[in-house]
Amino acid sequence: MGFGAWWHWVVVLVVVMLVFGTGKLRNAGKDLGGAVKGFKDAMREGESEPRLEDNADSRTVEGEVKEKSSQ
Repeated sequence: MGFGAWWHWVVVLVVVMLVFGTGKLRNAGKDLGGAVKGFKDAMREGESEPRLEDNADSRTVEGEVKEKSSQ
């Protein structure tokens, strides 16, 4: 018999509902859901844009040598 018993969780849930009320818990759930949705959308946006490390042409510098210097 430890904290994993189901009736302990019921008591914790009742205390949380008494302290915060159902309205605040509902708003907190909506805020958390909105944050997760925004994070997922941002991750999807990042996948569509190419990363600089993946594009080998962005690291290539083209030019021509005019004369050879002796050092």
